[in-house]
Amino acid sequence: MLSLRARRTVVALAAVLGTSLTARLGWWQLDRAAQKESLQQAVDAHAALPPLPASGLARTPQQAEQQLHRRVIVQGRWLAERTVFLDNRQMDARPGFFVLTPLQLDDGSAVLVQRGWVPRDMQERTRLPAIPTPAQPVAITARIEGSPARLYEFTPQGSETGPIRQNLALDAFAHETHLSLRPLTLLQLDDAAAPVADDGLRRHWPLPAVDVHKHYGYAVQWFSLAALITGLYVWFQLLRPRRRAA
Repeated sequence: MLSLRARRTVVALAAVLGTSLTARLGWWQLDRAAQKESLQQAVDAHAALPPLPASGLARTPQQAEQQLHRRVIVQGRWLAERTVFLDNRQMDARPGFFVLTPLQLDDGSAVLVQRGWVPRDMQERTRLPAIPTPAQPVAITARIEGSPARLYEFTPQGSETGPIRQNLALDAFAHETHLSLRPLTLLQLDDAAAPVADDGLRRHWPLPAVDVHKHYGYAVQWFSLAALITGLYVWFQLLRPRRRAA
């Protein structure tokens, strides 16, 4: 049996650890909210700039980093046979696929375009919808982004093949298709500067900070739990024993 002093020491350590952990989680949620708000500010600032000419589209990762979130209008031909469907993606709280197709530019290089979202067949999950893809040259308005957002996967990165995939790595896809891919992706937009694509895809791309209030809510919960742990310790270990002894 532990002595009274030992029990108090264990309780104190548990209270300190619990308070430290929950407070740290609260600060982490605030940091996540700040990151998303900063990203949204960068998106808004770059969106206000004139569209980047297609000739200036990045060819190196360093250039791509400087062009993130800029708008651009590009022309090219869809390589429909290289279309990839990223699985388990949501838009407007519905499950489905993100549709990605390389666009071959006039200089022979290509850029991977995140064209939009399409719902999946819930009866036959491997059935792919037909995506209208014109064979003639097209012009699209897009926002420059990095690689598609990654989800957790059980297979090694870059090992997936076939039209349905969980994730897509640009380097691996370029090696697989033998395309000279630019080191970025384009997020296709519905914009008056270019004809709206009649492809049935939804392009309600979420804003980076759209769920920022969720992080603030989680932060309040963690800080409240930290305060509760502290309050319970002070009451049961400090104040209540003194009142009994009085």
